[in-house]
Amino acid sequence: MTADAKDTPPTMKDLKPLSIPNILTYGRIAAAPLVGATFFIEGNVGPWIAFTIFVIASITDYFDGYLARIWNEQSALGRMLDPIADKLLVAVSGLREFLAELRVSVPVTWLAKWKTTIQLVSIAALLVAPALQGAKSGMIIDMGLALFWMAAIVTLYTGYDYLRAGLRRLVEETE
Repeated sequence: MTADAKDTPPTMKDLKPLSIPNILTYGRIAAAPLVGATFFIEGNVGPWIAFTIFVIASITDYFDGYLARIWNEQSALGRMLDPIADKLLVAVSGLREFLAELRVSVPVTWLAKWKTTIQLVSIAALLVAPALQGAKSGMIIDMGLALFWMAAIVTLYTGYDYLRAGLRRLVEETE
């Protein structure tokens, strides 16, 4: 690689946003709030749904890296998102179980509903972009990625509600 190539910022092609390995990682990121949402399902069905989502997402953690390597589709985007996806999924799953054990209720907010809408629109945009503009960078891919990041940020904020509810319960128990 020449010195000039090192200094050149990555292009959308280099990031490979619509490669199968990156799509698997996006799915893992999307799975985190879905696992959290199962907290609101009454009875024994919620934990089973959470378990199923978590297991499927966990399996994709293996395949995203494996496929990226064997198909030579490793990317900076994948290297960046993979650990974020892992941490989101583990954090939300752990928090969900902790709160369920304490029987702490966290009502669904409008922000959480908007977050889900943003996630769905972003994924839809990323799915349809290749058909509308080819595999090149373009407005739809850029919009999809921007919305995806917006949803990730909102996920962190709404996850704070779960964390706050759990901490409040811990403080109440120690008093």
